[in-house]
Amino acid sequence: MIKKLHWYDYITINIYWVGLTTITSTLTPLVGPILVQRFVGESVKGSFLGSIRLWTLMVAILTQSFMGMLSDRSTLRWGRRRPFIFIGTLLDIIFFGVIGYSASLEGMTGYWVLFASATLLSISSNTAYSAQQALIPDLVPQDQRGRFSAVKVLFELPVTIILVAFTIGKLIAVGKLNAGIVVACIILFVCMVITMLVRETPLAQAPARDNWSSFIRLLSMTIVFAGSILCVGELVKWIAVHLEASAPTTALLVYLGILGLAAMILVIGLGVWLSVRTAVGNAVRKNKDFFWWIVYRLAYLVPASNLAAFAIYFLQGRFGYSNEEAAEPASQLIMVVGLFLLFIALPSGWLADRFGRKRILFTSSLISSSGTLITILAPNLTVLFIGASLIGGGTGLFYSANWALGTDLVPKREAGRYLGIANLAGAGAGAIGAYIGGPLADSITRAVPETPGLGYLLLFAIYAVLFLISSVVLIKINEPREQSSGVDESVLAS
Repeated sequence: MIKKLHWYDYITINIYWVGLTTITSTLTPLVGPILVQRFVGESVKGSFLGSIRLWTLMVAILTQSFMGMLSDRSTLRWGRRRPFIFIGTLLDIIFFGVIGYSASLEGMTGYWVLFASATLLSISSNTAYSAQQALIPDLVPQDQRGRFSAVKVLFELPVTIILVAFTIGKLIAVGKLNAGIVVACIILFVCMVITMLVRETPLAQAPARDNWSSFIRLLSMTIVFAGSILCVGELVKWIAVHLEASAPTTALLVYLGILGLAAMILVIGLGVWLSVRTAVGNAVRKNKDFFWWIVYRLAYLVPASNLAAFAIYFLQGRFGYSNEEAAEPASQLIMVVGLFLLFIALPSGWLADRFGRKRILFTSSLISSSGTLITILAPNLTVLFIGASLIGGGTGLFYSANWALGTDLVPKREAGRYLGIANLAGAGAGAIGAYIGGPLADSITRAVPETPGLGYLLLFAIYAVLFLISSVVLIKINEPREQSSGVDESVLAS
C-alpha cells in the first residue's frame, strides 16, 4: 500500500487502461477485419476472422493467469507489476508493428503473418494486463478503491473510445491504416511511461511456492472449452457448405439461422457444463444456480462481444461503405455503445440492489435485443445509432447486476475458484460468436452475392434472439431472497 495517496496517483495507477483499451479498440473492430478482408476476400472473411478471435481469446485467458502468478512472486527492484507492464508494452509495439507490416503482404501469406502477430500481441498485452489490474488491490487502501475504480472506468471507456473514434478511426477510414497503428502505439507508450511513475515498493522476499493446480485447472478448462467450440464450429461449416449448394435463398436463410442459433446454444450449454465439471467436479450438481448463471452470462455476452467485431462488415453490406471507409462509422458506433454503457452502468448497481438482480438483468436482455433489432432494420446511420445506444444501455445494466448476482451465488469459501470460471465464459463468448457466426455469414455471401451484407444481417438477427434466450435462462436461477428484496446487506455483494 502507498502510505499517502496524492491526486496524481489516480492518474498514474489508472492511465495505462487508456493504452490497453486503445490497442484493443484499434485491432478488434477496425484493423483486424479490414486486413482479413484484404487477405482472404469477401467469401470467407467471416470464417478467417473467427479463427483469429478464437485463438487470441483462448491465449489471453491462459496468459493472464500465468503472468499474474509470476508477477505475484516478482522480487524485481522495479516492483512486482511495473516490469511486466514495461516489457508487455515494448512487445505490444513490436507485434502491432508486425501487424502493420502484414498490410503490405498479399493472400494467405499476409493472413498468417497477421494471425501469428495477433496471437503474440495477445500474449504481450495480457502480460501487461495481468499486472495492471493488480495495481489498485496492491496500492490503494480498501476505503479508497471505489474512487480509484471509478477513474479506471473513466479512462477505460469514454476517454479511450472518444480518442479512438476521432483520431485512429478517421485515419483508417481514409486509408492510413499504418498511421492509425502508429498513433495507437504512441498512446500506449506514453501511458506506459506515466505508469512507470507509480510508487511501487519492491517485494523483499518471494512468497511460498505457488500451488500451480489452479493454473492447470484453468488450462484444462480452456482446452475443453476450445475443443467444444472447434468441434461444433467445424460441423456448422460442413453443413453450411452443403446447404448453400442446394437450398434456395429463403430456405437457406431459415436453415442457416436455425443452424447457427442451435449451434451457439449447444456450445454455450455444452461448453459451460464441461468446463464447470472440469473445474469443480460433481460439486456442479450442488451449485445449479451458479451453473445457470454462467449459462446466462455466456448467452448474453456472445452477442454483446461480437457485434463490434463484425461492425465493419455489417456497415459495408448494409450501407455500401467500401473497405476502410467503414472504419469511421464503425468507431463512432462503438463510441455510442460505450458512452451509453458507461452512463447506465454507474447507477445500475444501485438499481440491482433496489429492485433485484434478475429484474435488472431481464430488462437488460430485452433492451439489448430491441437495440439489435433496430440496428438490423435501420434505414440510415441516425437510426443505427439509436439502436446502438439501446445496446449500450442494456449492456450497462448487465455488467453491474450480472456480477452482483454471481457474487451472491458462488460459495463464499471458494469465490475465487468459481469466479475464475466466469472469466473463462467472458472470453469464450467472443470465440463462440465469431467462430460459429463467421462461416454462416460467409455461406450466405457466397450463395447470394447480389445482396451484400445479407449474411451479417442474419448473424445480427441470431444475436438478437440470443439476447432474448438469455432472459429465459434467468428463470432457472433462484436469486437469494435477501438480495431480491433490496435490503441494505445486498450492497456488500455488489
